[in-house]
Amino acid sequence: MEALSRLVEGYHDLMDNKSDQRVKGWLLMSSPFPTLAICLTYVFTVKVLGPKLMENRKPFELKKVLIFYNLFQVLFSIWLFYESLKSGWFTTYSFRCQPVDYSRSPDAMRTVHGCWWYYFSKFTEFFDTIFFVMRKKFDHVSKLHVIHHGIMPMSVWFGVKFTPGGHSTFFGMLNTFVHIVMYSYYLLAALGPKVQKYLWWKKYLTALQMVQFVLVFLHAFQLLFIDCDYPRAFVWWIGMHAVLFYYLFSDFYKQAYRKKAKKEKSKVKVEAEDLKSETKERMLPLLNGFGNGSALGDVRQRMAGAVASQ
Repeated sequence: MEALSRLVEGYHDLMDNKSDQRVKGWLLMSSPFPTLAICLTYVFTVKVLGPKLMENRKPFELKKVLIFYNLFQVLFSIWLFYESLKSGWFTTYSFRCQPVDYSRSPDAMRTVHGCWWYYFSKFTEFFDTIFFVMRKKFDHVSKLHVIHHGIMPMSVWFGVKFTPGGHSTFFGMLNTFVHIVMYSYYLLAALGPKVQKYLWWKKYLTALQMVQFVLVFLHAFQLLFIDCDYPRAFVWWIGMHAVLFYYLFSDFYKQAYRKKAKKEKSKVKVEAEDLKSETKERMLPLLNGFGNGSALGDVRQRMAGAVASQ
């Protein structure tokens, strides 16, 4: 009991005293458990409850909903990206080492608010999967998709709670830029077949996401080799997330594009071999006939009959 009491006391000390006091009392910031509960509910809904509810129902037609949703996500991502730039990226922030500004200056507080809104955006992204389920596109609810969306709110929560600003926001800055491109793609796809034929660049979007995680990995782990007033725990936290997501996205890329291309190539080869075999089978009786004289005999008989009839 004493060990449990010390554990509880240590937890409250961490949450109340060692966290960023500026976000104290903010929505969902007092404890990680509400965010964890929302994430678990999301996973249960899209993997179990949702497919069960849609089992005997027709897919929903959500064309207009998808257009407005993806437009909202594009605009939201543009605003978040703009806020990350106003926080200092590409201007005053250092790409080598950027400590967190824990002051209550207007610029610092603007950064904290931007971090919280980025955290909130991870919940709005749940609708990506919910719409897949409602449209009965269950094959889109992949392991990559659910893991990525399911753990991001929890991951970002710790960043907002302890380090809202500085080095860790590099990931958010890159991620919001990628989401501008990604949701623009989804928006165009939602407009229908007339636009979809121009969306040949889908696989490059996945490649862009992979490049993003490589950059985050390099940016985070460089702090293991230089002195920087930034918590090492968050260096590992961000860096290992980049490794995990890179592995998941690269696996998806291989499954979706390389194996598909290989399969199509094999299919063409098989069809060519089948055509060659079929042609050979058709020619074989004729070749055999000429080989044993029967075909030539048939020709001679027909010519003799024609002469006799005259």
